Amino acid sequence: MRDRIVILLTLAVSLVFLALLVLHGPIPQDPEYHNFADGRTLLGIPNGLNTLSNLPFILVGIFGLRDLKNFSSDRYLTHFKFAYALLFIGSILVGFGSAWYHLSPDNGTLIWDRFPMTLAFMSLFSIVVAEFVSEKLGIRLFWPLVVLGAWSVIYWAMTDSAHQGDLRPYAVVQFLPMLIMPLILLFREGVFSPVRGYWQLGLCYFLAKIAEYLDDELQSLFLCISGHSLKHLLAALGLFVLAISYRQRRRVLRIG
Repeated sequence: MRDRIVILLTLAVSLVFLALLVLHGPIPQDPEYHNFADGRTLLGIPNGLNTLSNLPFILVGIFGLRDLKNFSSDRYLTHFKFAYALLFIGSILVGFGSAWYHLSPDNGTLIWDRFPMTLAFMSLFSIVVAEFVSEKLGIRLFWPLVVLGAWSVIYWAMTDSAHQGDLRPYAVVQFLPMLIMPLILLFREGVFSPVRGYWQLGLCYFLAKIAEYLDDELQSLFLCISGHSLKHLLAALGLFVLAISYRQRRRVLRIG
């Protein structure tokens, strides 16, 4: 019964989300997106805090990869190590790519920010599927999802260069998994416990998107840090909390 609920809800959410995107039509990149609240130069670095606040992504990625050296089947799926590795590699690449973008924000450099994010998004989604739905399904979906994520950025870049930019595929890659994963976490039992790391990551991601939206307001409120810089810190914190949770969890033994 719970499996049927997950399937029906996943289909319903996916169909509604995709239908809304189709009805909306092409979504071009808003040129105002690059006008961040905090453009201060810091230590000679343009857009200093927005650039330097990406450092935690690199540190978290290194932390996660180092922990994978002590790989244990009690904490990770034995045949899915490459997905966990790509999640943290993606974090490192996000740190470098996003920093590069913020040094000179425009649509050209934004590619290097978004491309590694798709690696992290798709790796995370396939891991959740493998741990909570089916390990075989997660493994089978992994590479198609990674390719889909990469293609979504390439598609946007190509349409943008033709002055017909369309972010809809990228929106699917970034947001649809974040809508589906809570359903999976709610209605499926994972092979490891506890699972709070995924919920904490989701909360940090939600707060990060709010901070991004309130870029100017938070800059005016805090003065020392803008919403966009705070977004970077919150997102990196979410990945760090997830990495810590991987250390603390253990495989659940169930008697069927």
